[in-house]
Amino acid sequence: MQPHENSGAFIFRNGRVLDPSRTIDRIADVLVVDGRIAEINAGLDIGGISERARTIDATGKWIVPGLIDMHVHLREPGEEYKETIASGTAAAVAGGFTGIACMPNTHPVNDCAAITQFILERAKYYGSCRVFPVAAISRNLEGNNLAEYGELRDAGAIAVSDDGRPVVNALLMRRALEYAQTFDLLVIAHSEDPTLSGGGLMNEGEISTRIGLRGIPNAAEEVMIARDLLLAELTGGRLHIAHVSTAGSVHLIRSAKSRGISVTAETAPHYFTLNDELISGFDPVYKVNPPIRSLKDIAAIKEGLADGTLDAIASDHAPHSVVEKDLEFEFAANGMIGLETSLPLALELVREGVISPLQAIAKMSFNPAAILKIPFGTLRKGAPADLTIIDPDLEYVIDVNRFRSKSRNCPFHGRAVKGRAIMTLVDGRLAFSE
Repeated sequence: MQPHENSGAFIFRNGRVLDPSRTIDRIADVLVVDGRIAEINAGLDIGGISERARTIDATGKWIVPGLIDMHVHLREPGEEYKETIASGTAAAVAGGFTGIACMPNTHPVNDCAAITQFILERAKYYGSCRVFPVAAISRNLEGNNLAEYGELRDAGAIAVSDDGRPVVNALLMRRALEYAQTFDLLVIAHSEDPTLSGGGLMNEGEISTRIGLRGIPNAAEEVMIARDLLLAELTGGRLHIAHVSTAGSVHLIRSAKSRGISVTAETAPHYFTLNDELISGFDPVYKVNPPIRSLKDIAAIKEGLADGTLDAIASDHAPHSVVEKDLEFEFAANGMIGLETSLPLALELVREGVISPLQAIAKMSFNPAAILKIPFGTLRKGAPADLTIIDPDLEYVIDVNRFRSKSRNCPFHGRAVKGRAIMTLVDGRLAFSE
């Protein structure tokens, strides 16, 4: 990670400390020394280090473990005109994220040690936050032959996924779940049956019929989730379902968890804030895969977040330039950016009473860290000082022109929101301050 301002020590006074790893929600001071959490308590006496400690009044603010986004597209290598590791991680820390997991559908694909190492080296020198590479399930994402998981794990990959493309071959998916266990790698599934979704442009339903766009049925996602849950049950492999968007998917995952299947799942903010009625205007900014769904699906996603069926909120940050997005709806690329909007949208769920503040922070820090098996998402004494300071009452209007990301394909431009990250520390270094 690139050098950041570092005073050696910080003392945050009178903040609301939210630490899901220990179910802590209380007013306290937090002391950071030499890149570590040194102490958390009310009225801390910092004694001999007071002269070199930067004191920050956190009254009315939340002090939380650094947020972790487990589903991000950084586009480097190969499509640096859309995003780079430098710009993507700058966007991440501005959004409150201290760590991001980047998907393998780059050019070339991250299916070998050389690409994984390249990403980590670029992140080391140009990144503003921690970067955790997700490697490919199959070579070149073609779904024919497994990548070399041992080589990828040794190079620094923390999971495997063919995100952007489903693994259509059930036998290959079974082998992936089996092979990944050898190296304790998580398998992240892009759940889509292309024979059902092929040619579809939006959610299949009343709106698609009325406006004449080909639809993608909920079953296109649910059929593949059902298959992969059965394969996870058969193999005992660790399965994670990406970007859950339908009521039926939530039901399937909830049932699988009740049977003891080793499965976790995420959704993205656009699946609990946007619905398919918005596509009536044919604005390609709303085009994403899986598509934004119906109000019924949104209600089910919220219920799944509330009861723990959905473990994590991830942005699925997918930057595109105007070359890919400023087209007729049919020809526009799928994808939205989200690193700089995920937090305020998640906080809307808190204000609605869907989830508590502690649950929201868990789904954006501790849970992703636990799923990925990385030692972050906690404010325990001695832990790396990755933390985020949030002003939950700060009201503002989302403006894409202020984003650190290179791309502007954000459906929330102009939306009035409340709450944002105002300071982000990575390894005790000040990576972002509003």
